[in-house]
Amino acid sequence: MFAALGRYVARHPWQVIVAWIVVAVAVVATAPALTSTTDESEFLPEHYESIQAAELQADAFPDRTEMAAIMVFDREDGAPLTDDDSATVERISGELAGLDLPEFGPITPSPPSENRLVQTAVISLAQDADPFGEELMDSVRDLREDAEPLLDGTGLRMGVTGSAAQGLDSQEAASNAEAIVGIATILLILGLLFIIFRSPIIAFMPIIVVAVISQVATGLIAFANEAFDLQADSSITVILIVVLYGIGTDYILFFLFRYREALRRGLDSKTAVTHATERAGEAIASAGGAVIVAFMALILSTLGIFRSIGPALAIAVAVTVLAALTLVPAIVSLLGTRVFWPSKAWKNEPKAARFGAVGTSLGRHPVRFAVVSGLVLAALAVFAFGFRPTFDLSDTGVPSSAESSVALETLQKGLPPGATDPTTVFLRSADGSPIDEADQAAFGTTLGEAPGVAQVAPPVPSADGSVVVYSVVLDSDPTSDASMDNVAGPIRDTAHDAAPDGTEALVGGTTSVFVDLQDAMNRDYSVVFPVAALIIMVILAVLLRSLVAPWYLMASVGLGFGATLGATVLVFQTIQGDDGLIFMLPIYIYLFVVALGTDYNILMVARLREESRNGLEPRDAAAMAVRHAGPTVAAAGVILAGTFASLMLGGNALLTSMGFAISFGIFVAAFVMAMFFTPALTALIGHAAWWPGHGDRRDEPAPPSEGELARSAD
Repeated sequence: MFAALGRYVARHPWQVIVAWIVVAVAVVATAPALTSTTDESEFLPEHYESIQAAELQADAFPDRTEMAAIMVFDREDGAPLTDDDSATVERISGELAGLDLPEFGPITPSPPSENRLVQTAVISLAQDADPFGEELMDSVRDLREDAEPLLDGTGLRMGVTGSAAQGLDSQEAASNAEAIVGIATILLILGLLFIIFRSPIIAFMPIIVVAVISQVATGLIAFANEAFDLQADSSITVILIVVLYGIGTDYILFFLFRYREALRRGLDSKTAVTHATERAGEAIASAGGAVIVAFMALILSTLGIFRSIGPALAIAVAVTVLAALTLVPAIVSLLGTRVFWPSKAWKNEPKAARFGAVGTSLGRHPVRFAVVSGLVLAALAVFAFGFRPTFDLSDTGVPSSAESSVALETLQKGLPPGATDPTTVFLRSADGSPIDEADQAAFGTTLGEAPGVAQVAPPVPSADGSVVVYSVVLDSDPTSDASMDNVAGPIRDTAHDAAPDGTEALVGGTTSVFVDLQDAMNRDYSVVFPVAALIIMVILAVLLRSLVAPWYLMASVGLGFGATLGATVLVFQTIQGDDGLIFMLPIYIYLFVVALGTDYNILMVARLREESRNGLEPRDAAAMAVRHAGPTVAAAGVILAGTFASLMLGGNALLTSMGFAISFGIFVAAFVMAMFFTPALTALIGHAAWWPGHGDRRDEPAPPSEGELARSAD
């Protein structure tokens, strides 16, 4: 199949290129915009308590005004606020309330804190406003700009925080991260490819090809989201940049190394394209299939964020695989050997002294290589058991220097940090009858005594009195681990136990949403990972026609996952002293390290099988596989690891930890798993590794020697 595809592309390159251009133009012209959401509640199923509370609020309190943001005032010199300062706060709040900001409701100043270091003004959300819409964030931006001249000469400082302000700062940080990561990724790929091939044409090829791929992939993802009502997370655009450029460059390298190898064996350019497509095509398609399956397994997640990101990344990889098998060979077929211009190094077979020496040593001492590399992975994996998930998002999407972060820190000088986003507790009558006022008061008093509660506002009944809502201010940041622990434990327990006979209590709000997210994540870990591993093993069994090799290949990938998570725990929790790592990190490590690590294993084992089919014994085949496939794996690993490392420039804790973890995991997958551990195990197991299909046996005539190829070309 791949040989036939290679022949067609080599003979008709213009047809392939024009077809890609037409498809790209059609998709870009007709695709809807790729939108994202920052509302975590949209990612949870309806059976969770936080979602039930949100639905109850919409039904019982349709006119209830939510807090959109909060203005925090203090003195520039840090002194307590005077009565004149408080009057100034009320004046400024009144003037800002008079602005034409339709997403905002009333702006209500509060009295100064007890220590008079802070005074706030609560900005209500307009009745018809979308709490996560772009218009609300625009209103926050306008409010900040309009407040600056009002503060001049007053001696006061003002910052806006709360959910809308944090959403705006997170969005701006993500936009900055997207630009920084994009620029860093492109520069890295340009530099490394130029060093490897010494050709500006090859250096720019992935940039141009991926630019086309990204337009097609983004359009198809938008179509899919619209067709299946999927919600994209706000980080998807940054991740797509890295995935497309990283994987796209990898697959282009897989093809180019094979193409250059064929040229050095005496084949003409067109025949070399056909040969490279045939030889690299199986590895690219199989590796891409494993990655796609790993991503698509996320549709089994209970969280909408992963049910959306999984198909999105799968679509991106599928388009990339198709381009690597058609568009890239077509471009190379047109350019011929000019693709290497101005370098002439492609004509000479390198001695590959380093990889040849490593391969020879591995072939002679596979036990040594397997034990050492396995122990390194196992030692790092031990640290993974110390992983502490955190849902404290205050530094993940919003940098500490952002206005909402600074304002939140200022607010904590005089008020409980939970004042920025109170937790809502609902008391509902089971039969729809009004709830007795004495029961309302008693419930509120008991709720106020629960650990983690700073204060409870007076109860507010619904129109028919069958539902009562309590606004609960927590004594910690609503997104902190302490608040989550309190809501998951004593606050929910107190609310449920204290509900009078004939009523039930539901705890809602942002913190409650995060508690349910954590529960959903734990469930996903036990379902998604095993299913994805099983399907990938089936792909490997079909590719290799073996029931033995898939087991140790997946075992090596599992060790790589554990080593990656362990190294991240070691660096960030043990050495740097962080309280924990963002709860989504294991899923992202799974997405990229497990899926992409399988790529390199497939490439190495496919080459090892090819060498075995050429008549070599297992140990000699492993040595030759490292010699020939080692440079490809090394180059691809360095580029992909460097690409993901650029995420560390994103400026927040999520991207920093994710960038380190994935880049380290890719490095381990390329230079420990694929280069040492997998070929060493295959050499040790020998012919039994291919049972029962015996895929290492020669089932076709041996390839011609270099001399025969040269004479044939002449």
